Amino acid sequence: TDFFPPCVCSLCCQCGVPVPPNPANMCVGCLRAQVDITEGIPKQGTLHFCKQCQRYLQPPGTWIQCTLESRELLALCLKKIKASLSRVINGAVLQQVFVVEYIVQPQMCEDCHRIEAKDFWKAVVQVRQKTLHKKTFYYLEQLILKHRLHQNTLRIKEIHDGLDFYYSSKQQAQKMVDFLQCTVPSRCKASQRLMSHDIHSNVYNYKSTFSVEIVPICKDSVVCLSPKLAQSLGNMSQICVCIRVTSTIHLIDPSTLQIAEIDGNTYWRHPFNSLFHPKQLEEFIIMDINRVQEKKKGAGAGPRSNKHTLAEAWVQKTSELNTDHQYFCCTHLGHILNPGDLVWGFDLANCNLNDEFANKMNPHNIPDVVLIKKSYDRTKRQHRRNWKLKQLERDREGMDTDDERQYQDFLEDLEEDEAIRKNVNIYRNADIPVESDTDDDGPPRISLAEMLEDLHISQDATGGEGANMIE
Repeated sequence: TDFFPPCVCSLCCQCGVPVPPNPANMCVGCLRAQVDITEGIPKQGTLHFCKQCQRYLQPPGTWIQCTLESRELLALCLKKIKASLSRVINGAVLQQVFVVEYIVQPQMCEDCHRIEAKDFWKAVVQVRQKTLHKKTFYYLEQLILKHRLHQNTLRIKEIHDGLDFYYSSKQQAQKMVDFLQCTVPSRCKASQRLMSHDIHSNVYNYKSTFSVEIVPICKDSVVCLSPKLAQSLGNMSQICVCIRVTSTIHLIDPSTLQIAEIDGNTYWRHPFNSLFHPKQLEEFIIMDINRVQEKKKGAGAGPRSNKHTLAEAWVQKTSELNTDHQYFCCTHLGHILNPGDLVWGFDLANCNLNDEFANKMNPHNIPDVVLIKKSYDRTKRQHRRNWKLKQLERDREGMDTDDERQYQDFLEDLEEDEAIRKNVNIYRNADIPVESDTDDDGPPRISLAEMLEDLHISQDATGGEGANMIE
């Protein structure tokens, strides 16, 4: 006969129902009735949440960012549960579902306390630039936002010629100073003041001040270099135009297209100033223009720009159209200028140059006019611009009319200069339709899609490193 093994089962010691053998010798129903494994586990908990910075407290003193329904918030909730499973009988495994209710309790974190106090700071970084135009500051602001160096600040205060960044520690302020010196040509001076001294523990309390001075040169500035500096840059002309300010000062010689870069250390060894301020720009009309071939390089000459075209032009002031007086000049804008175009420039022939280097130059080497940029109807472009930038939250009374005009000039520079645009985060402006990218009047402009293409980002991006640049 075949052998059939007996059925392996046992009876529950409470109700007598056949159950598979288990260490408790009870069925699941009786085991749940006899033992509550959730006993001793709190059914309520408290989460401390700071409304100012949107962070949760992770005991004992760490504040972390957690979004709703996130793993980080779930982990924080589970750490609040102090489970005790000592009542499990004879090592039996039992699963039981129960609900824990958490109450979110508002509590201001220490960092926000310091921000609200406004006087509780240990270090301040004072950034200054002695110039009338704020193009360099607008560019610096975008770099700070992109690298998120403003997150540790207790307060940002705007004054007439710069910004003040307040920090809770000297180390955070030093990090900002290092970033500034790598981003824009500048120099820094540090000082500290003793606030208190504990003679028993020998602890000193200092407030540190870092004074950062940015070179007083902005884009579109006309400068006069010292003879020694001009010679060291490849014998370029002393009268140059600043076409860009990044970590260095980018200069171009409008008479030869020779270019040069000057870093902060070189500038402070051989300082020079802008010959004009932006309000001294005058409008000229192109009467005649001839594009010329590149002039033969002299001995030791530096590199030349491939993005500009050298041209000789006859121009006339729009304010003097009733006269026959014209000016001759060489310009680096030959690739965008044609007869009849309007252009902004500086009149050197009829001005008093109060500059130590320009006053010592041979008058024959000083051009009559230096052309800076083409003149357009920029109001239409402003209304059709379908992208925008973020700005730092800072204490200020508001932007006046001149500040608003300078900010619009900076936005136009971003459209026309790819090198600067690649370092800035661009955001979609939902208030302006995308179809408004086309513009028949104005300079060669760029749409949001083209700007994002320069940054290797798509308008439909939903993830990745560049997704935060789309709104």
